[in-house]
Amino acid sequence: MKRLAAFAAIVVIALGIGFGAGLAAATKTYQFTGVVKSADSGTLVVEKSAKETWTFSTDKDTKGTPKVGDKVTITYKMIATDIEVKPAATAPAKKK
Repeated sequence: MKRLAAFAAIVVIALGIGFGAGLAAATKTYQFTGVVKSADSGTLVVEKSAKETWTFSTDKDTKGTPKVGDKVTITYKMIATDIEVKPAATAPAKKK
């Protein structure tokens, strides 16, 4: 009985640690700095260099109202909303 209780306690602790790590990963933030190229309702296009332009989605909770030409630093989170999985192609067997 003591073994079962100890095992259950270890499982609960492991699940708690795993859940906490998952929450920490979901809240990680990143930054991107550049010049605003366009600012429409719901979309913000920022250019870092001639070769690197990013488009960000905005909503009513997004703070700040940049105008075209403003230099901005965007703080964002990378969170997947949908993942479509396709099986990997199998390589044909080599003939000897």
